[in-house]
Amino acid sequence: MKLTYHRCGDYLLPDLGLTEEEQQPLGKYGMMRMNYLKEHRPILFNRLLLTGKLMEHLHEIDRTANERLDQMIPLMKEQEGVTEQLKAVDQLGWVR
Repeated sequence: MKLTYHRCGDYLLPDLGLTEEEQQPLGKYGMMRMNYLKEHRPILFNRLLLTGKLMEHLHEIDRTANERLDQMIPLMKEQEGVTEQLKAVDQLGWVR
């Protein structure tokens, strides 16, 4: 990515902006990953931030976590025998 500059008085200031991916809001798991990196891996967080790869990384984590959830939930329902019929008959058993 090549930076462009504009003149402001005697100074050249970079024309900075966000990419389309960076403008998209983060989901739950992306936010959790960001907080983890800030608290427990500050050097990695700063490196990703300074290279411009932080948001890409966080969106990838969020997408991957949501895909895994979408795969796991039906399998867990099947293993536990959770059905809509169980929900209608035994609500406490369904919640379990």
